[in-house]
Amino acid sequence: MRKLLLLSLILAFVASVNAQTSDKKWGFGGGAGAYGTIENGGIGIMPELYLSRYLNSRLDLIVKGDIGVFRSGLKNNLDLVNPLLNLRLKLSDESSKFRPYLFAGPGFLADNGVTGFNFDLGLGVKYYMNQSSAFYMQAGYVRGLESTTYDGITERENLWKVTAGVELAFGKAKDADMDGVSDAKDKCPNTPAGVAVDENGCPIDTDGDGVADYIDDCPTVAGLTSLKGCPDADGDGVADKNDKCPDTPKGMKVDAVGCPLDTDKDGVNDAIDKCPNTPAGTVVNKDGCPIDTDGDGVADYLDKCPTVAGPKENNGCPVIEEATQETVAPEMMIEPVYFDYDKSNILQVEKAKIEKLVKILKSNDNYSVDLTGNADSKGTEEYNMKLSEQRINSVVKSITSSGVKSARISKQKPLGESKPAATNDTEEGRALNRRVTFEVIKTK
Repeated sequence: MRKLLLLSLILAFVASVNAQTSDKKWGFGGGAGAYGTIENGGIGIMPELYLSRYLNSRLDLIVKGDIGVFRSGLKNNLDLVNPLLNLRLKLSDESSKFRPYLFAGPGFLADNGVTGFNFDLGLGVKYYMNQSSAFYMQAGYVRGLESTTYDGITERENLWKVTAGVELAFGKAKDADMDGVSDAKDKCPNTPAGVAVDENGCPIDTDGDGVADYIDDCPTVAGLTSLKGCPDADGDGVADKNDKCPDTPKGMKVDAVGCPLDTDKDGVNDAIDKCPNTPAGTVVNKDGCPIDTDGDGVADYLDKCPTVAGPKENNGCPVIEEATQETVAPEMMIEPVYFDYDKSNILQVEKAKIEKLVKILKSNDNYSVDLTGNADSKGTEEYNMKLSEQRINSVVKSITSSGVKSARISKQKPLGESKPAATNDTEEGRALNRRVTFEVIKTK
C-alpha cells in the first residue's frame, strides 16, 4: 500500500508537466483504487496503467491494464489481470478544467485460473490544473467470467472498480507555420516565420487597426490598411509620418510628401495657379503667371526688352520706325563711352568723346543722336538691363548739361547684355561690352 501511495505522489508531480490534449495526442495514465465482487462482497486493491491516443475532440482510444490484488490473511495475492481496449467519450471540450467522460470496451480477463473475453464500462472525470496536466477519477463495472464451483454450481463473478490517478501526455503537435500554436488551434495557419502571434496563432495587432504589427508601419497608433496601418489626419492619402504638409485642405491634390501639388514647380500650388504650365525657373507672380515687368503682354522670360514695352511680334521690344534720317559722314562718328564694372558714372578719360558729340550737335542744328546702352554678362539679365539704362541716363545728363536740348537726343535704347561687342569669357571682352554707343543722324 505504501508503494502504491508513493507511486501516486510521483505521478502527481509529473502530471504538473503535461497531460493529453489535441496538441499532444499520446497519453500515459496510471493510478490505483479498489475493486470488489458485486455478488459476494470483498474488497481488493486495483492498480492500473494505460496508454491512450487522441482521435478527435470527442474520442480517445485506450489500451489499459487492470490488476486485482486481494488480501488473504497476511499476504497480498494476485487475484486477476484484465487488459482492456476502451473508447473514451469526452463530454466537454478542452477549454474546461473539469472534463467528464464515459468509457467502455472489450477485454481479456484472467481470474483465478479462469480466462476469457469480457468488457468494462463506466464514467469518470478529469481535472486539469493547466492545459497540460490532469488528475482523474473513475468508477466502472467489469463483466466477470462464468465458472463452476466445487459443488458443481455455475456462476459469474462480476466486479466493480474505483480508481484515481494522473495522466501524462507526450508527442509533438503539428505546427506547420512554426508559430508555437498547433495547427488544431491555429486560426491563422500560414503566419510567416518569426512573427509574434497571440493564443489563436494570429499575428499580434497592438493598436487593433486590422493591420498586424509585423506589416504595420505605425504599430502603436491605429491607422488605415491602405497606408500600412498609419493614420492620415488630413485625408490626402499620405501617412502623417511622411506628410510635410499635415493640414492640407480636404480635396486638394498633393504630391508625394503630402504638400499641395505644384506641377510646374513655380511655388504656387495648382489649386490657385492661373498659369499651371509655366516653364521651370521662370519668375512668377502670386497667381503663378510669369512676370511682365514692362506690361507689354510679353512675359519677361520671352521678352527681349523686358523693361521697355514692345509688341509680341517684335519679341517685346519697341519697333524702330524708319525716320526721315540719314547717317552722317564717318568723320562725324563718335567712339563708344566705356564704363567700369557695375558702374554708371562717366570716367574722366571718356568725357572727351561726349565733348566731341556736343560740339557736332551745336554746330549742326539738323543733327540728332541715338544712344544705346550695354552691359557685360555679369549679374542677372534684369539687373544688366537697368544698369545699361542708368549708363544712358548718365550720358544724357552730361550732354544736356552742356547746353544741348534733350529733343536732339532722338532715341535711348537700353540693351543690357543682349548685344555684346566682344566675348564675355574674358575680362578684356567684358570691358568692351560695358558701353554707351552713339549714332549721329542727319534729318532729311
